[in-house]
Amino acid sequence: MAVQRLLDPHLASVPSTSPETAQEQSRRYGIREGAFQAAMQGGGENYLSAFGLFLHATALQIGLLSALPQLVGTWSQLLSAKLLGHVHHRKLIMVWGAGAQALTWLPLIILPLLFPEHGAWLLIACTVLYVATGHFTVPAWNSLVIGLLSPDTRGSYFARRARVMTIMNFCALASAALLLHTAEAWSSPWEGFVLIFLAAAGARTLSTYYLSQMNEAPTLGTQEARFRLFDFLQHKGGTNFRWFLMFSGFMHLCVLISGPFFVVYMLRDLHLTYWQYGTWMAAGILGQFLSFYTWGRFSDRFGNKRLLLVTGWLVPFLPMQYLWSTDMFFLLALNFLGGVVWSGLSLGLQNYVFDIVREEDRAKGIAVWNSVNAVGWFIGAMIGSWLATAIPRHLEFGLLDIQVASSLPFVFFISGVLRLVVSFSLLNTFHETREVCPLPYRGLLAELPLLEPMVRAMGFRIGPKRSS
Repeated sequence: MAVQRLLDPHLASVPSTSPETAQEQSRRYGIREGAFQAAMQGGGENYLSAFGLFLHATALQIGLLSALPQLVGTWSQLLSAKLLGHVHHRKLIMVWGAGAQALTWLPLIILPLLFPEHGAWLLIACTVLYVATGHFTVPAWNSLVIGLLSPDTRGSYFARRARVMTIMNFCALASAALLLHTAEAWSSPWEGFVLIFLAAAGARTLSTYYLSQMNEAPTLGTQEARFRLFDFLQHKGGTNFRWFLMFSGFMHLCVLISGPFFVVYMLRDLHLTYWQYGTWMAAGILGQFLSFYTWGRFSDRFGNKRLLLVTGWLVPFLPMQYLWSTDMFFLLALNFLGGVVWSGLSLGLQNYVFDIVREEDRAKGIAVWNSVNAVGWFIGAMIGSWLATAIPRHLEFGLLDIQVASSLPFVFFISGVLRLVVSFSLLNTFHETREVCPLPYRGLLAELPLLEPMVRAMGFRIGPKRSS
């Protein structure tokens, strides 16, 4: 019970003997499940690219390791969404998918180490299976959980769940970094990877247990309709949804031009230790943790479209900054800021899908959205792989002479410029779909993460007065 209270602080206010509704229990189980899933991601998934470098993967293989599993995984989501129209048992799909994902860690560990000459390709193949089984659970999970929430509390619930997941992700990531650093010091890094991946498998097993405890009965009234992809895009999704998909897909394309190659830049080009690399990743997770609650409240009060406007204009400038410095404190601060911005953007993208599609179409909406993202993800990673080898590390523009550790900071800068183009051209093509509070631009700063608590502490009120 103590562990459960740690994973869900709100449980502390509920007597252990008090009766709870099935919905309340399922919401808590959803948070606990997310905590152990995050432990798997933080201590295992976050180090797959580092494992690829340990297996001497090329830039193309690192790009494929990031992009190909996501592309195949969305096909798994589409299959799962279609299956929901026939099976109508969301928990069954969730449990089987999560359990299978826990098992995929075993071949992922064993095969690359048994056949090191093909290790990078075997890692890619096993990661495809790992991601596909995980994605198989997504439409069913979203369909079930959204039925447990009202529209005005979704942002707060997902933000609270994300904060718990962030804590577990952070702890698992730091523990894995320390373990890898120790193993590297003993000249046995492969043993470190085996241990952290086995721990990830155990965490996903516990996550599967909590999925099995969720009660599907409260949401049986909103069964998923049959899935016809083109009919859904042309009629049920609407123009607003199609423009949103374009924004999300192109943004993911631009982001993945740089995304898979940060690990290459940190470990290969800057020669960071596993501990330093883990610290850099942890800075981003800390930024997420400190901002999720404020972004969730912002989303509930002012709408997900306004949340996307704020974060969509900030995210292009993040990768551009890697061109200016390799100082460790600068890198940590930059990734911390990236965690703050990305937590808001990812929350806004997800919740906008929930807002815009009908209850019976939510699983399909999530699957289609993730499929569009994955196509952009794959194309972006392949473009980034080509740019990483085509761009020189030394560029001259008239009197400006720039020489960096590798060509990758230039790739990051190009990614940022293209993100700016996407935000400028597509952010105003779709609109808010529910009634929200107005937010004058002069009050915007008072509602942003990190700034909002400082403004409150100083006793200032820039924005509109909160209603009680």
